[in-house]
Amino acid sequence: MVVICGKLCYFVVIIEISNHMAVFIGEYEVAMDSKGRFMMPSGFRKQLPENAELKFVLNRGLEKCVTLYIMDDWNVISGKLMKLNDFNVKVQKVKRLLLNGANIVELDNAGRVLIPKSLQEFAGLKKELVFSAQGNKVEIWDKETYYNYINENSADLGSLMDEVFGGDFIDPFQ
Repeated sequence: MVVICGKLCYFVVIIEISNHMAVFIGEYEVAMDSKGRFMMPSGFRKQLPENAELKFVLNRGLEKCVTLYIMDDWNVISGKLMKLNDFNVKVQKVKRLLLNGANIVELDNAGRVLIPKSLQEFAGLKKELVFSAQGNKVEIWDKETYYNYINENSADLGSLMDEVFGGDFIDPFQ
């Protein structure tokens, strides 16, 4: 939308979130069984968009974790990747690192998800896991690794927010 007022043009961007775009919150501790399955937390399942397929994509995370996307959100990400220039070496590298680890998974009849062995090994997942919502995705961490990461990095939160938001963040608690 463009609004013209005198000699100045103002561009107004309207962001519309589709009904299928997932925005997840919460942190859940879950247990992985000897076959590499974990029970999908009920608090997370309640946040799934209505009419969403119970198909997900598991992939290597940017940190030492596994990421889980609902299929609709993964399709948006992979669609954007497919539009990038394959003759750019960095694009090729991103595609290899991001797409090659992707696995489509579904909930079984008991509400469990199987994490492929390669992803378990990548993230160092043991029996106790943390299922941590990150907006449109979930990170699945080994419990000990997750809490160590949080403890080591939480003191930096203020400076990180200042750097990321550039002083534009309004503290809702003030």
